[in-house]
Amino acid sequence: MDDVSGAPEPDHLYVVWTSGDREVALKMVFMYTNNSKLKGWWKNVCLIVWGPSAKLLTVDPELQDYIARMQHVGVEVVACKACADAYGVTPLLEAMGIEVKPMGEPLTHLLKEGRTVITF
Repeated sequence: MDDVSGAPEPDHLYVVWTSGDREVALKMVFMYTNNSKLKGWWKNVCLIVWGPSAKLLTVDPELQDYIARMQHVGVEVVACKACADAYGVTPLLEAMGIEVKPMGEPLTHLLKEGRTVITF
């Protein structure tokens, strides 16, 4: 995640994925996030894995493959440490190349600074 200080960046998109619903992941969250980067709708795209989505990601190989493809094209993927720890999946997420860190304060800064944040 980029530095959260300063003026809003018009070309930065932050997608907060909280749903434990696989169809929501495949048919909305991943599709929009991936296409946002691939098609240049947003220069910088960050997917934030939060809550039940952390657990779902660690048990679904298709979602894991999709995440790897998004990372390959430049989507930054981070996960909420408190959530990952609560589900006991921190090491699994880190093994996927996902940075696991506290996200409450960074998300609060993004929102207060008027950054483009969408949640699913």
